[in-house]
Amino acid sequence: MSTKSAGESFESLRDRILQFLARFPNESFKLKELSRRIGIRDNKDEQMFRKALRSLQDENKILRIRGKKYGHLHKTELVIGRMEIASRGFGIVSTEETGEELFIPQDALGDGAHGDTVEVSIAAQRTKQKERGARREGEVVRIIRRGILSFVGTLERTQKQFFVVPDDRRMAREIRIAKDHLHNAIEGDKVVVTITDWGKNRQPAEGEVGEVLGKSGELSAEIKSVAREFHLITEFPHEVVAEAEAIPSTLPQSEIDRRRDLRKHMCFTIDPEDAKDFDDAVSLEPLPEGNIRLGVHIADVSFYVPPGSALDKEALKRSTSVYFPNGVIPMIPEKLSNGLCSLRPDEDRLAFTVFMIVSPRGSVKEYEIVESVIRSKQRFSYERVQEIIDRLNQNLPAATADAPFTEAIQQMSRLSSMLTKKRIKEGSIDFDSAEAKFEFDQLGNPVKIIKKSRLDSHRLVEEFMLLANRIVARHIGLAKKEEQAKPFLYRVHDSPDPERIGELAVFVEKFGFTLNTDGGVTSKSLQLLLDQVKGSEVENVINEVALRSMAKAVYSERNIGHYGLGFDYYAHFTSPIRRYPDLIVHRMLKQYAAGISPQERNNLRERLPYIAKQTSVMERAAMEAERAAVKVMQVEYMKRHIGDEFHGVISGVTSFGIFVELTDTLVQGLLHIRDLTDDYYIFDEKQYTLKGRRSGKQYRLGDPLEVKVVRVNPEERQIDFMLIEEERRTNVRRRKR
Repeated sequence: MSTKSAGESFESLRDRILQFLARFPNESFKLKELSRRIGIRDNKDEQMFRKALRSLQDENKILRIRGKKYGHLHKTELVIGRMEIASRGFGIVSTEETGEELFIPQDALGDGAHGDTVEVSIAAQRTKQKERGARREGEVVRIIRRGILSFVGTLERTQKQFFVVPDDRRMAREIRIAKDHLHNAIEGDKVVVTITDWGKNRQPAEGEVGEVLGKSGELSAEIKSVAREFHLITEFPHEVVAEAEAIPSTLPQSEIDRRRDLRKHMCFTIDPEDAKDFDDAVSLEPLPEGNIRLGVHIADVSFYVPPGSALDKEALKRSTSVYFPNGVIPMIPEKLSNGLCSLRPDEDRLAFTVFMIVSPRGSVKEYEIVESVIRSKQRFSYERVQEIIDRLNQNLPAATADAPFTEAIQQMSRLSSMLTKKRIKEGSIDFDSAEAKFEFDQLGNPVKIIKKSRLDSHRLVEEFMLLANRIVARHIGLAKKEEQAKPFLYRVHDSPDPERIGELAVFVEKFGFTLNTDGGVTSKSLQLLLDQVKGSEVENVINEVALRSMAKAVYSERNIGHYGLGFDYYAHFTSPIRRYPDLIVHRMLKQYAAGISPQERNNLRERLPYIAKQTSVMERAAMEAERAAVKVMQVEYMKRHIGDEFHGVISGVTSFGIFVELTDTLVQGLLHIRDLTDDYYIFDEKQYTLKGRRSGKQYRLGDPLEVKVVRVNPEERQIDFMLIEEERRTNVRRRKR
């Protein structure tokens, strides 16, 4: 056979394959069946047939489906999106064009990994209705771009082979390490490994150790691993540090002269006891007719971080400061965050001030936004302000040092209380999630966990910041006298998915509470639910479930309002030391006040979508990292309490056991189903319960339990409990033997 005729035969075979698959657009065929149906008779034709199939697949003209089946591509929709792997092994792909979420079964992941940008084929007739709504189902057919190239894990060894088991269980494959790629790491080390070869067909990947963090399970190594796991940058590049160090420590007189001079104004800061970066100060002046002039003074970081500078680029890359229980990874260098920008007492500082004339009923009658220079008169902690409020409420005199501020603090307390009531009445939701605070010994080990109380002093600052943020957003959002609306960066919160709210209503009904969903749920209805559960054993559980049923607040150049707060306009303005969106808002306020050219407006409009996406992604990463760091500290603390008994409530129920949250410390651990030996327990997903087959005994969300700590695994960040009554039964059985 000549080369030409072989080529013609090859093309003819390709056409026959395409024509056959087109006749059965909704079916797929295994290799042997397709070969038989096409009419392949001998081995020589079989080789050409396989070659034709490979070429058609490489050219994306046919579809290879899991299980080594082949189908017609043109009847199958192909989309591109970013994939996230869930803890249970399946994937969710958010499509780039529409944002639709596609369900990817575990056996349809192909070689895709968490964070990858992938191409997915969608069979029109396949949907995943159970558990996750009516999500369409797809299969990964191509990796467009790898999302995560390095992982944190523990180096292990079997015989002569080394491999890393990733901490992130969403990377469901081991990573082999050749001996010459260990770089002095030894078995049991916590390491950062870079993938050099992803492997095929879910086989182990290959990698190279880039950094040794320490011994797996040790506190310092585990905290470092959290930062690396979430790809947080812990050191500033040389050029960023040099740029910060070159900034003069004294304020230019020319800058002071052009600003509103408020240095004699009595303002002060209220922050956590251990805070060093003071973003905001507050002031208050009584006015005639019962009105109040409230001042919110925010550090002007934009003066020190010009657009396009090394400082600016690094701040955008980080987007936010990240707060761990034992330290902070700042967004900008400490010379700025804790020094020049921080509103420290008795030091001149550049600021952005929002003055608001507030009526006796809490309505803002007038406002003014000005660039200012201020001098904080006092640095208060939340606890100290709360003590002042409590003493005043009991008609007790304040401490001598606090006397100059007591009247203002008392009026601030009354004003914030009024603003809270007004905001909730108008449809704002007031979530009250519990938080844990750690105390450390001299070596940095956690020795105490305190459940933080939400004080009136916290609410005071929160209300004033909410008001200032809202004023700034409305100031820009409503200023549409120009031909075009002004580009701006909003903080938005979409209304919740009706299906999730329906599930929440069913869930809370099991505890005797009601969520009214007639005609769709309003934020007022959700607040009524939170009021019902306040003070109950299940308050924290229901708060968490309600939060998970809500959409996530994000940054956006498009204003859709803020559902949770009940605001039509909202932005972040009050924390520019630790949040990049606030820094951008400061810049835009200055641009609009000075007058903005059409070109500058267009540049903003083009750039804001990227800034919104980047800051939203990094905010989520920071939140997840902070939760992981808290878990590391909780595990380290509980290592010293193995054998101790605690009171808790059931915070989660699964097919493999019960998650229990300890009441006093908020530590969460697992009570394995294998340790419930008095009966055979069956998981009822709809009822959120484990139910004994013989006894009918139930364990459900929110139930109180007495548990004992039996195992702690720092590498897995896991804490295992046993029921006190179960342990007693076990001990009785042992004695009888």
